[in-house]
Amino acid sequence: MFDLKPTLTVMTDEQRNKVHTDALFILEDTGVVVDDQGARQRFEKAIGKSRDDHRIRIPKDLVQWAITAAPSDIQIYDRLGRPCFELKGDGTKEAVFGIGVTNLFYQDPFKNDIQPFHRHHMAAATGLGHNLDAFDFISTPGVIQDFPPETADILGVLEMVANTTKPLVMLISNSDCFHPSLNLLEHLNPDISARPFVIPYVNPITPLVLNAETTMKMDAAINRGLPLIFSNYGMSGATCPITPAGTLTLLTAELLAGLVYSQLVKEGAPIILGSLPAAFDMKNAGSFYSPATLLLNLACAEMVTAYNIPHCGTSGSGNGWGADLLASTTLCINHFSSCVGAAGMVPFVGGSFDSLVFSPELVVFSNDLIHQSRLFASGFSLEDENIGFSDISTIGPGGNFLLSKLTGKYFRDSQFSSTIWPFLTLDKWKKMGAPKADKILQDRTCNLLNTLSIPNDHNEIISKGEAFLGLM
Repeated sequence: MFDLKPTLTVMTDEQRNKVHTDALFILEDTGVVVDDQGARQRFEKAIGKSRDDHRIRIPKDLVQWAITAAPSDIQIYDRLGRPCFELKGDGTKEAVFGIGVTNLFYQDPFKNDIQPFHRHHMAAATGLGHNLDAFDFISTPGVIQDFPPETADILGVLEMVANTTKPLVMLISNSDCFHPSLNLLEHLNPDISARPFVIPYVNPITPLVLNAETTMKMDAAINRGLPLIFSNYGMSGATCPITPAGTLTLLTAELLAGLVYSQLVKEGAPIILGSLPAAFDMKNAGSFYSPATLLLNLACAEMVTAYNIPHCGTSGSGNGWGADLLASTTLCINHFSSCVGAAGMVPFVGGSFDSLVFSPELVVFSNDLIHQSRLFASGFSLEDENIGFSDISTIGPGGNFLLSKLTGKYFRDSQFSSTIWPFLTLDKWKKMGAPKADKILQDRTCNLLNTLSIPNDHNEIISKGEAFLGLM
Protein backbone atom coordinates (compact mmCIF):
# COMPACT_ATOMS: atom_id res chain seq x y z
CA MET A 1 0.00 0.00 0.00
CA PHE A 2 2.83 2.39 0.84
CA ASP A 3 5.35 1.16 -1.71
CA LEU A 4 6.53 3.97 -3.98
CA LYS A 5 7.28 2.61 -7.44
CA PRO A 6 7.93 5.05 -10.31
CA THR A 7 6.05 4.44 -13.54
CA LEU A 8 5.93 6.23 -16.87
CA THR A 9 2.77 6.35 -18.97
CA VAL A 10 2.80 8.22 -22.28
CA MET A 11 -0.73 7.66 -23.69
CA THR A 12 -4.28 8.06 -22.43
CA ASP A 13 -7.03 5.52 -23.09
CA GLU A 14 -8.55 7.93 -25.59
CA GLN A 15 -5.26 8.23 -27.48
CA ARG A 16 -4.74 4.46 -27.57
CA ASN A 17 -8.29 3.99 -28.87
CA LYS A 18 -7.65 6.50 -31.64
CA VAL A 19 -4.45 4.78 -32.77
CA HIS A 20 -6.25 1.44 -32.74
CA THR A 21 -9.19 2.79 -34.75
CA ASP A 22 -6.87 4.43 -37.27
CA ALA A 23 -4.81 1.25 -37.61
CA LEU A 24 -7.99 -0.73 -38.30
CA PHE A 25 -8.87 1.77 -41.02
CA ILE A 26 -5.49 1.21 -42.69
CA LEU A 27 -6.00 -2.56 -42.62
CA GLU A 28 -9.51 -2.32 -44.07
CA ASP A 29 -8.86 0.46 -46.59
CA THR A 30 -5.25 0.00 -47.74
CA GLY A 31 -4.67 -3.55 -46.62
CA VAL A 32 -1.44 -5.52 -46.66
CA VAL A 33 0.38 -7.30 -49.46
CA VAL A 34 0.82 -11.00 -48.74
CA ASP A 35 3.47 -12.49 -51.02
CA ASP A 36 3.08 -16.21 -50.39
CA GLN A 37 0.13 -17.98 -52.00
CA GLY A 38 -0.35 -20.35 -49.07
CA ALA A 39 -0.41 -17.41 -46.64
CA ARG A 40 -2.96 -15.60 -48.82
CA GLN A 41 -5.13 -18.69 -48.81
CA ARG A 42 -5.19 -18.64 -45.01
CA PHE A 43 -6.57 -15.10 -45.11
CA GLU A 44 -8.99 -15.89 -47.93
CA LYS A 45 -10.38 -18.86 -46.03
CA ALA A 46 -11.30 -16.46 -43.22
CA ILE A 47 -12.45 -13.40 -45.21
CA GLY A 48 -13.02 -14.51 -48.78
CA LYS A 49 -10.95 -13.91 -51.90
CA SER A 50 -9.39 -10.46 -52.23
CA ARG A 51 -10.35 -8.27 -55.18
CA ASP A 52 -6.65 -7.56 -55.72
CA ASP A 53 -4.29 -10.42 -56.46
CA HIS A 54 -1.90 -10.03 -53.52
CA ARG A 55 -3.62 -7.34 -51.43
CA ILE A 56 -5.47 -8.52 -48.33
CA ARG A 57 -7.84 -6.16 -46.55
CA ILE A 58 -8.39 -7.31 -43.00
CA PRO A 59 -11.76 -6.58 -41.35
CA LYS A 60 -11.85 -5.30 -37.80
CA ASP A 61 -13.86 -8.26 -36.49
CA LEU A 62 -11.05 -10.62 -37.56
CA VAL A 63 -8.52 -8.39 -35.79
CA GLN A 64 -10.59 -8.48 -32.62
CA TRP A 65 -10.83 -12.27 -32.84
CA ALA A 66 -7.04 -12.52 -33.11
CA ILE A 67 -6.51 -10.17 -30.16
CA THR A 68 -8.78 -12.36 -28.05
CA ALA A 69 -7.27 -15.63 -29.30
CA ALA A 70 -3.62 -14.85 -28.62
CA PRO A 71 -2.32 -15.78 -25.15
CA SER A 72 -1.62 -12.92 -22.78
CA ASP A 73 1.17 -14.61 -20.81
CA ILE A 74 4.14 -16.62 -22.09
CA GLN A 75 6.54 -18.55 -19.86
CA ILE A 76 10.12 -18.66 -21.12
CA TYR A 77 12.60 -21.24 -19.85
CA ASP A 78 16.35 -21.53 -19.92
CA ARG A 79 18.12 -24.29 -21.82
CA LEU A 80 18.10 -26.55 -18.76
CA GLY A 81 14.30 -26.40 -18.54
CA ARG A 82 14.10 -24.03 -15.58
CA PRO A 83 11.56 -21.17 -15.60
CA CYS A 84 13.50 -18.04 -16.50
CA PHE A 85 11.02 -15.19 -16.97
CA GLU A 86 7.37 -14.71 -17.77
CA LEU A 87 6.17 -12.26 -20.39
CA LYS A 88 2.95 -10.61 -19.25
CA GLY A 89 0.58 -9.00 -21.72
CA ASP A 90 -0.65 -6.56 -19.10
CA GLY A 91 2.82 -5.03 -18.73
CA THR A 92 3.11 -5.78 -15.02
CA LYS A 93 6.45 -7.62 -15.26
CA GLU A 94 9.70 -5.67 -15.33
CA ALA A 95 11.48 -5.32 -18.66
CA VAL A 96 13.93 -8.06 -19.61
CA PHE A 97 17.08 -7.25 -21.60
CA GLY A 98 19.17 -9.14 -24.14
CA ILE A 99 22.31 -8.61 -26.20
CA GLY A 100 22.53 -8.75 -30.02
CA VAL A 101 21.82 -8.29 -33.00
CA THR A 102 23.05 -9.76 -36.36
CA ASN A 103 26.08 -7.45 -36.61
CA LEU A 104 28.47 -8.00 -39.51
CA PHE A 105 31.55 -6.79 -37.63
CA TYR A 106 33.13 -7.09 -34.17
CA GLN A 107 34.81 -4.26 -32.26
CA ASP A 108 37.72 -5.95 -30.51
CA PRO A 109 38.37 -4.36 -27.09
CA PHE A 110 41.89 -5.83 -26.92
CA LYS A 111 43.10 -4.40 -30.24
CA ASN A 112 40.73 -1.43 -30.57
CA ASP A 113 39.94 -2.38 -34.14
CA ILE A 114 36.92 -3.56 -36.13
CA GLN A 115 37.01 -7.05 -37.62
CA PRO A 116 34.61 -9.19 -39.66
CA PHE A 117 32.34 -11.13 -37.30
CA HIS A 118 33.71 -14.69 -37.02
CA ARG A 119 32.59 -17.85 -35.29
CA HIS A 120 34.80 -17.30 -32.25
CA HIS A 121 33.25 -13.84 -31.86
CA MET A 122 29.82 -15.50 -31.60
CA ALA A 123 31.14 -17.64 -28.76
CA ALA A 124 32.72 -14.65 -26.98
CA ALA A 125 29.69 -12.38 -27.39
CA THR A 126 27.27 -15.05 -26.18
CA GLY A 127 29.53 -15.91 -23.27
CA LEU A 128 29.70 -12.25 -22.28
CA GLY A 129 25.91 -12.03 -22.16
CA HIS A 130 25.86 -15.28 -20.20
CA ASN A 131 28.18 -13.84 -17.54
CA LEU A 132 26.54 -10.42 -17.08
CA ASP A 133 23.62 -10.63 -14.70
CA ALA A 134 21.58 -7.70 -16.06
CA PHE A 135 20.94 -9.63 -19.28
CA ASP A 136 18.09 -12.10 -19.21
CA PHE A 137 18.49 -13.57 -22.70
CA ILE A 138 20.77 -13.57 -25.74
CA SER A 139 19.76 -12.37 -29.21
CA THR A 140 21.86 -13.48 -32.17
CA PRO A 141 24.92 -11.18 -31.75
CA GLY A 142 26.23 -11.36 -35.31
CA VAL A 143 26.29 -13.00 -38.70
CA ILE A 144 29.31 -15.30 -39.02
CA GLN A 145 31.53 -14.27 -41.95
CA ASP A 146 34.20 -17.00 -41.93
CA PHE A 147 31.84 -19.80 -43.01
CA PRO A 148 29.69 -20.05 -46.15
CA PRO A 149 26.14 -18.64 -45.98
CA GLU A 150 24.55 -22.10 -46.13
CA THR A 151 26.10 -23.03 -42.76
CA ALA A 152 26.96 -19.71 -41.04
CA ASP A 153 23.57 -19.12 -39.38
CA ILE A 154 23.31 -22.71 -38.18
CA LEU A 155 26.79 -22.63 -36.66
CA GLY A 156 25.85 -19.35 -35.02
CA VAL A 157 22.87 -21.03 -33.35
CA LEU A 158 25.13 -23.86 -32.19
CA GLU A 159 27.61 -21.44 -30.61
CA MET A 160 24.79 -19.61 -28.85
CA VAL A 161 23.34 -22.82 -27.41
CA ALA A 162 26.77 -24.03 -26.25
CA ASN A 163 27.93 -20.78 -24.63
CA THR A 164 24.90 -19.94 -22.52
CA THR A 165 22.01 -21.56 -20.74
CA LYS A 166 19.98 -18.34 -20.96
CA PRO A 167 17.00 -18.11 -23.34
CA LEU A 168 17.77 -17.26 -26.95
CA VAL A 169 16.14 -14.91 -29.45
CA MET A 170 17.02 -16.43 -32.82
CA LEU A 171 17.49 -14.30 -35.92
CA ILE A 172 18.33 -16.12 -39.13
CA SER A 173 19.63 -14.00 -42.02
CA ASN A 174 19.61 -16.79 -44.63
CA SER A 175 16.05 -18.12 -44.85
CA ASP A 176 17.33 -21.48 -46.12
CA CYS A 177 18.93 -21.97 -42.70
CA PHE A 178 15.73 -21.47 -40.70
CA HIS A 179 14.38 -25.03 -40.79
CA PRO A 180 17.85 -26.61 -40.36
CA SER A 181 18.45 -24.38 -37.32
CA LEU A 182 15.20 -25.56 -35.75
CA ASN A 183 16.16 -29.16 -36.57
CA LEU A 184 19.47 -28.64 -34.80
CA LEU A 185 17.77 -27.16 -31.75
CA GLU A 186 15.33 -30.06 -31.53
CA HIS A 187 18.21 -32.51 -31.88
CA LEU A 188 20.06 -30.84 -29.01
CA ASN A 189 16.94 -30.43 -26.87
CA PRO A 190 13.90 -32.55 -27.82
CA ASP A 191 11.89 -30.82 -25.07
CA ILE A 192 12.18 -27.42 -26.76
CA SER A 193 8.47 -26.95 -27.53
CA ALA A 194 7.30 -28.02 -24.06
CA ARG A 195 9.78 -25.75 -22.28
CA PRO A 196 10.70 -23.16 -24.91
CA PHE A 197 14.05 -21.45 -24.47
CA VAL A 198 14.31 -20.25 -28.09
CA ILE A 199 12.16 -17.48 -29.57
CA PRO A 200 12.43 -17.00 -33.34
CA TYR A 201 12.34 -13.36 -34.45
CA VAL A 202 10.66 -12.31 -37.71
CA ASN A 203 10.12 -9.00 -39.54
CA PRO A 204 7.59 -7.94 -42.16
CA ILE A 205 8.66 -5.48 -44.84
CA THR A 206 7.52 -2.01 -43.90
CA PRO A 207 5.26 -0.57 -45.19
CA LEU A 208 2.50 -3.18 -45.12
CA VAL A 209 4.09 -6.25 -46.72
CA LEU A 210 3.90 -9.74 -45.23
CA ASN A 211 6.72 -11.18 -47.29
CA ALA A 212 7.02 -14.87 -48.06
CA GLU A 213 10.13 -15.37 -45.91
CA THR A 214 8.38 -13.95 -42.86
CA THR A 215 5.20 -16.02 -43.20
CA MET A 216 7.29 -19.13 -43.86
CA LYS A 217 9.24 -18.58 -40.65
CA MET A 218 6.03 -17.93 -38.74
CA ASP A 219 4.51 -21.17 -40.05
CA ALA A 220 7.59 -23.15 -39.04
CA ALA A 221 7.87 -21.68 -35.53
CA ILE A 222 4.16 -21.95 -34.74
CA ASN A 223 3.85 -25.50 -36.07
CA ARG A 224 6.75 -26.54 -33.83
CA GLY A 225 5.08 -25.02 -30.78
CA LEU A 226 7.53 -22.16 -30.28
CA PRO A 227 6.62 -18.61 -29.27
CA LEU A 228 7.79 -16.02 -31.77
CA ILE A 229 8.50 -12.32 -31.95
CA PHE A 230 6.80 -10.41 -34.76
CA SER A 231 8.53 -7.05 -34.90
CA ASN A 232 8.61 -4.33 -37.55
CA TYR A 233 11.34 -1.79 -38.25
CA GLY A 234 10.09 1.57 -39.47
CA MET A 235 12.04 4.68 -40.46
CA SER A 236 9.98 7.86 -40.17
CA GLY A 237 10.11 9.73 -43.47
CA ALA A 238 11.37 6.69 -45.42
CA THR A 239 9.37 3.53 -44.81
CA CYS A 240 6.84 5.24 -42.52
CA PRO A 241 5.12 8.64 -42.50
CA ILE A 242 7.50 11.28 -41.20
CA THR A 243 5.23 12.26 -38.29
CA PRO A 244 5.32 10.24 -35.06
CA ALA A 245 1.54 9.83 -35.27
CA GLY A 246 1.74 8.36 -38.76
CA THR A 247 4.63 6.06 -37.83
CA LEU A 248 2.88 4.74 -34.73
CA THR A 249 -0.39 4.12 -36.56
CA LEU A 250 1.20 2.38 -39.55
CA LEU A 251 3.43 0.18 -37.39
CA THR A 252 0.45 -0.75 -35.22
CA ALA A 253 -1.51 -1.78 -38.31
CA GLU A 254 1.37 -4.02 -39.41
CA LEU A 255 1.59 -5.64 -35.97
CA LEU A 256 -2.13 -6.38 -36.03
CA ALA A 257 -1.76 -7.96 -39.49
CA GLY A 258 1.00 -10.21 -38.17
CA LEU A 259 -1.09 -11.06 -35.14
CA VAL A 260 -4.03 -12.08 -37.33
CA TYR A 261 -1.84 -14.27 -39.49
CA SER A 262 -0.32 -16.03 -36.47
CA GLN A 263 -3.75 -16.93 -35.15
CA LEU A 264 -4.91 -18.12 -38.57
CA VAL A 265 -1.95 -20.51 -38.60
CA LYS A 266 -2.95 -21.81 -35.16
CA GLU A 267 -5.49 -20.27 -32.82
CA GLY A 268 -3.83 -19.57 -29.48
CA ALA A 269 -0.30 -19.46 -30.91
CA PRO A 270 2.00 -17.52 -28.52
CA ILE A 271 3.24 -14.33 -30.13
CA ILE A 272 5.15 -11.27 -28.92
CA LEU A 273 4.57 -8.00 -30.77
CA GLY A 274 6.66 -4.85 -31.02
CA SER A 275 8.38 -2.27 -33.14
CA LEU A 276 11.80 -0.79 -33.75
CA PRO A 277 10.79 2.79 -34.59
CA ALA A 278 13.67 4.82 -35.98
CA ALA A 279 14.25 8.16 -37.65
CA PHE A 280 15.76 8.62 -41.12
CA ASP A 281 18.51 11.12 -41.83
CA MET A 282 17.67 12.58 -45.26
CA LYS A 283 21.14 14.09 -45.69
CA ASN A 284 23.17 10.96 -44.94
CA ALA A 285 20.55 8.36 -45.93
CA GLY A 286 20.82 6.44 -42.66
CA SER A 287 18.62 5.51 -39.74
CA PHE A 288 19.11 6.50 -36.12
CA TYR A 289 17.32 6.52 -32.78
CA SER A 290 16.23 9.84 -31.30
CA PRO A 291 14.29 10.94 -28.22
CA ALA A 292 11.17 11.00 -30.41
CA THR A 293 11.65 7.41 -31.60
CA LEU A 294 12.31 6.20 -28.05
CA LEU A 295 9.03 7.84 -27.07
CA LEU A 296 7.41 5.94 -29.93
CA ASN A 297 8.92 2.75 -28.49
CA LEU A 298 7.03 3.35 -25.24
CA ALA A 299 3.85 4.28 -27.10
CA CYS A 300 4.07 1.03 -29.06
CA ALA A 301 4.54 -0.88 -25.81
CA GLU A 302 1.38 0.67 -24.43
CA MET A 303 -0.56 -0.21 -27.59
CA VAL A 304 0.54 -3.85 -27.36
CA THR A 305 -0.22 -3.88 -23.63
CA ALA A 306 -3.72 -2.55 -24.38
CA TYR A 307 -4.19 -5.70 -26.49
CA ASN A 308 -2.97 -7.77 -23.51
CA ILE A 309 -0.17 -9.28 -25.60
CA PRO A 310 3.52 -9.47 -24.57
CA HIS A 311 5.71 -6.73 -26.00
CA CYS A 312 9.18 -6.58 -27.56
CA GLY A 313 10.78 -3.21 -28.24
CA THR A 314 14.12 -1.61 -29.01
CA SER A 315 17.37 -1.30 -27.07
CA GLY A 316 18.35 2.08 -28.47
CA SER A 317 21.69 0.66 -29.62
CA GLY A 318 23.25 1.74 -32.87
CA ASN A 319 23.86 5.48 -32.69
CA GLY A 320 27.42 5.37 -31.37
CA TRP A 321 30.87 4.51 -32.67
CA GLY A 322 31.41 2.01 -29.87
CA ALA A 323 31.03 2.56 -26.13
CA ASP A 324 31.17 6.35 -26.39
CA LEU A 325 29.23 9.45 -25.31
CA LEU A 326 27.15 9.36 -28.48
CA ALA A 327 25.94 5.84 -27.69
CA SER A 328 25.46 6.51 -23.98
CA THR A 329 22.86 9.26 -24.47
CA THR A 330 20.46 7.03 -26.37
CA LEU A 331 21.12 3.98 -24.21
CA CYS A 332 20.49 5.91 -20.99
CA ILE A 333 17.14 7.16 -22.23
CA ASN A 334 16.13 3.74 -23.57
CA HIS A 335 17.15 1.58 -20.64
CA PHE A 336 15.72 3.96 -18.07
CA SER A 337 12.41 4.50 -19.88
CA SER A 338 12.07 0.76 -20.59
CA CYS A 339 12.40 0.00 -16.88
CA VAL A 340 9.76 2.52 -15.78
CA GLY A 341 7.49 2.22 -18.84
CA ALA A 342 5.48 -0.63 -20.32
CA ALA A 343 8.31 -2.24 -22.31
CA GLY A 344 8.50 -6.03 -22.17
CA MET A 345 11.50 -7.52 -23.97
CA VAL A 346 14.40 -5.21 -24.78
CA PRO A 347 16.69 -7.06 -27.19
CA PHE A 348 19.65 -6.04 -29.32
CA VAL A 349 21.96 -4.33 -26.84
CA GLY A 350 25.52 -3.88 -28.07
CA GLY A 351 25.30 -2.67 -31.66
CA SER A 352 27.18 0.38 -32.88
CA PHE A 353 27.56 2.13 -36.25
CA ASP A 354 23.83 1.68 -36.97
CA SER A 355 23.96 -1.89 -35.62
CA LEU A 356 26.66 -3.06 -38.03
CA VAL A 357 29.34 -3.59 -35.36
CA PHE A 358 29.05 -5.58 -32.14
CA SER A 359 30.82 -3.85 -29.26
CA PRO A 360 31.57 -5.91 -26.12
CA GLU A 361 32.40 -2.69 -24.26
CA LEU A 362 28.94 -1.34 -25.08
CA VAL A 363 27.40 -4.52 -23.64
CA VAL A 364 29.36 -4.13 -20.40
CA PHE A 365 28.41 -0.45 -20.24
CA SER A 366 24.73 -1.28 -20.78
CA ASN A 367 24.87 -3.93 -18.08
CA ASP A 368 25.67 -1.15 -15.63
CA LEU A 369 22.97 1.15 -17.05
CA ILE A 370 20.34 -1.56 -16.73
CA HIS A 371 21.46 -2.25 -13.18
CA GLN A 372 21.12 1.43 -12.24
CA SER A 373 17.78 1.79 -14.05
CA ARG A 374 16.34 -1.22 -12.26
CA LEU A 375 17.45 0.18 -8.92
CA PHE A 376 15.57 3.41 -9.72
CA ALA A 377 12.50 1.51 -10.91
CA SER A 378 12.40 -0.64 -7.76
CA GLY A 379 11.30 2.40 -5.73
CA PHE A 380 11.07 2.32 -1.95
CA SER A 381 8.64 1.71 0.90
CA LEU A 382 6.94 4.36 3.04
CA GLU A 383 5.94 1.91 5.77
CA ASP A 384 6.53 3.09 9.36
CA GLU A 385 9.30 0.55 9.90
CA ASN A 386 11.30 2.22 7.13
CA ILE A 387 10.92 5.74 8.53
CA GLY A 388 12.83 5.10 11.77
CA PHE A 389 10.75 7.04 14.30
CA SER A 390 12.67 5.54 17.22
CA ASP A 391 16.03 6.51 15.68
CA ILE A 392 14.80 10.05 15.03
CA SER A 393 13.50 10.33 18.59
CA THR A 394 16.68 8.96 20.15
CA ILE A 395 19.13 10.97 18.06
CA GLY A 396 17.11 14.18 18.06
CA PRO A 397 18.04 17.57 16.63
CA GLY A 398 21.64 18.12 15.59
CA GLY A 399 22.68 14.46 15.75
CA ASN A 400 23.67 12.05 12.98
CA PHE A 401 22.47 8.65 11.87
CA LEU A 402 25.81 6.97 11.14
CA LEU A 403 25.34 4.41 13.94
CA SER A 404 21.54 4.23 13.98
CA LYS A 405 19.67 0.92 13.82
CA LEU A 406 18.33 1.58 10.32
CA THR A 407 21.76 2.58 9.04
CA GLY A 408 23.21 -0.65 10.42
CA LYS A 409 20.44 -2.61 8.70
CA TYR A 410 20.53 -0.97 5.29
CA PHE A 411 23.88 0.75 4.73
CA ARG A 412 25.16 -2.00 2.42
CA ASP A 413 22.17 -1.44 0.13
CA SER A 414 23.00 2.25 -0.22
CA GLN A 415 26.64 1.85 -1.26
CA PHE A 416 27.87 3.23 -4.57
CA SER A 417 26.84 0.37 -6.82
CA SER A 418 28.41 0.72 -10.26
CA THR A 419 29.46 -2.61 -11.78
CA ILE A 420 32.30 -0.86 -13.62
CA TRP A 421 33.64 2.26 -11.99
CA PRO A 422 34.85 2.77 -8.42
CA PHE A 423 33.71 5.69 -6.31
CA LEU A 424 36.67 8.08 -6.28
CA THR A 425 37.15 11.34 -4.47
CA LEU A 426 39.30 13.92 -6.20
CA ASP A 427 42.28 12.98 -4.04
CA LYS A 428 41.90 9.25 -4.72
CA TRP A 429 41.51 9.91 -8.44
CA LYS A 430 44.75 11.93 -8.48
CA LYS A 431 46.59 9.25 -6.49
CA MET A 432 45.51 6.62 -9.01
CA GLY A 433 47.08 8.66 -11.82
CA ALA A 434 43.88 10.36 -13.06
CA PRO A 435 42.41 7.27 -14.76
CA LYS A 436 40.07 7.72 -17.73
CA ALA A 437 36.59 6.24 -17.49
CA ASP A 438 36.81 4.69 -20.97
CA LYS A 439 40.07 2.93 -20.04
CA ILE A 440 38.48 1.44 -16.93
CA LEU A 441 35.57 0.20 -19.07
CA GLN A 442 37.98 -1.30 -21.60
CA ASP A 443 39.98 -3.08 -18.88
CA ARG A 444 36.79 -4.37 -17.27
CA THR A 445 35.56 -5.74 -20.60
CA CYS A 446 38.86 -7.42 -21.46
CA ASN A 447 39.05 -8.98 -18.01
CA LEU A 448 35.52 -10.37 -18.38
CA LEU A 449 36.31 -11.83 -21.80
CA ASN A 450 39.50 -13.42 -20.42
CA THR A 451 37.67 -15.06 -17.51
CA LEU A 452 34.32 -16.09 -18.99
CA SER A 453 32.59 -19.01 -17.34
CA ILE A 454 30.89 -21.31 -19.81
CA PRO A 455 28.20 -23.95 -19.33
CA ASN A 456 29.47 -27.30 -18.09
CA ASP A 457 28.11 -29.06 -21.16
CA HIS A 458 29.71 -26.65 -23.66
CA ASN A 459 32.04 -29.20 -25.27
CA GLU A 460 29.32 -31.84 -25.35
CA ILE A 461 26.92 -29.46 -27.10
CA ILE A 462 29.52 -28.42 -29.69
CA SER A 463 30.48 -32.04 -30.45
CA LYS A 464 26.88 -33.20 -30.66
CA GLY A 465 25.91 -30.26 -32.85
CA GLU A 466 28.87 -30.54 -35.20
CA ALA A 467 28.26 -34.26 -35.60
CA PHE A 468 24.63 -33.56 -36.47
CA LEU A 469 25.74 -31.00 -39.04
CA GLY A 470 28.34 -33.36 -40.49
CA LEU A 471 31.29 -31.12 -39.62
CA MET A 472 33.34 -33.75 -37.77
